[in-house]
Amino acid sequence: MTEFRMLVPPPTVPPLDPDFRPPVLANRKFIQSVKESGKSAPLVLALERADGSISRFETCVFDESHDNAEANKVYAERLIKFLLWQCGGYRIYVGGPPAVGAYLQQCYQDGGLRNFDYHFMGEAVYERPFSVVSCAPEDVPPENEASMPLGRHLDGCRVGFDLGASDRKVSAVMDGEAVYSEEVVWEPAGNSDPAYHYNEVMTAIRTAAAKMPRLDAVGGSAAGVYVNNRAMVASLFRGVPKERFDEVHDLFIRIGKEMGVPLVIVNDGEVTALAGSMSLEDNGVLGIALGSSEAGGYVNMEGNITGWLNELAFCPVDYNPRATVEEWSGDYGVGASYFSQQCVFRLASKAGIELPDDILPAEKLKCVQHKLESGDKGARLIWETMGVYMGYTLAHYADFYEIKHALILGRCTSGSGGDIILDGANRILRNEFPELAEKMRIQLPDEKSRRVGQSIAAASLPKI
Repeated sequence: MTEFRMLVPPPTVPPLDPDFRPPVLANRKFIQSVKESGKSAPLVLALERADGSISRFETCVFDESHDNAEANKVYAERLIKFLLWQCGGYRIYVGGPPAVGAYLQQCYQDGGLRNFDYHFMGEAVYERPFSVVSCAPEDVPPENEASMPLGRHLDGCRVGFDLGASDRKVSAVMDGEAVYSEEVVWEPAGNSDPAYHYNEVMTAIRTAAAKMPRLDAVGGSAAGVYVNNRAMVASLFRGVPKERFDEVHDLFIRIGKEMGVPLVIVNDGEVTALAGSMSLEDNGVLGIALGSSEAGGYVNMEGNITGWLNELAFCPVDYNPRATVEEWSGDYGVGASYFSQQCVFRLASKAGIELPDDILPAEKLKCVQHKLESGDKGARLIWETMGVYMGYTLAHYADFYEIKHALILGRCTSGSGGDIILDGANRILRNEFPELAEKMRIQLPDEKSRRVGQSIAAASLPKI
């Protein structure tokens, strides 16, 4: 792995992670160096999805004749990694220096550095061969984006559920008012039998439906990629053998038919953003849920969702090549390791907190949160560290999203932890990115909405 030579130590150092290197600082230093070199070259990137939509990103790199041209490769690789998990795509166009295109082709091939992404985006999500096309900037296809409204239907008797890796939440909603909500601890990733998942989801729906005079519709959210209510790839079903994945591929279509009502399920990040937009009565919302992993969703300035994936869990947030490696993707420094309960556990050892191995992750998190609420200084350092992560990362996200509101929620923000993250992130923006602090508002929902807000918003997904 080639190291990016333009890493910048942050002015504000995370208390438990002095080696953290924010992408926003490295990228800005790189661009500044390119412009000052007098030898720049355009780099135009485009990502094509199965429906023909195309996202574009334009930047600049060193001309291949410059002594620093080697730095182009890692800059472009980390940039494409972000764009791929933000927007999605099975074909990448790289319009720029041939050496950059050749390097990305080498990375994104079977057995290459980004082998996980190559197979995930090609076979699993878009069901097409994945490819990188190296070309001249003028040959990159034009942008072709689309957006559509999502949810906001509040009439009738509805059930909304949110399936997390540690717990499942469900709400009964009548004409926009939640009349019942519950959380149940479960362990989907450790269960290989599709029947387990079916029974758990059906139990949740029926429990909530029993609290209302009738059932008109069901809406759900879960981690993963869902297309037309089909699970294309989902971390919930990681334990299901490949030869039995077809049983969960159409799981939610089957449940909708059996319940006899409209059922819609989408990525949990999209529902996070939808919940924020509905509660704030405003748009330009980036929702970030800190749970068993990091979930992201975006409602644009028109109040619609895009065709993007917004899988922020796999987007780089730390450019230190020795940063922690995420177990599923095999990549370093990605969001899942920084904005999740896994981050809490990783930092706990650095804070001198020992956690038992024989309890579920949700219970481990509660142990650390209990220490935080009891005044443990080490536990507080964990959330202070995450607050620094969040501030620099939101500045990074703002280079790719137009954000009026950054809504932070999820299990890791319960109790005082959420306020500590919020305070830390706001301090970073005020002190180091004042232009962003003026136009971006970072906020937490109230305690109840943090816990069950997604399942309530999910109930609004189907149109009756």
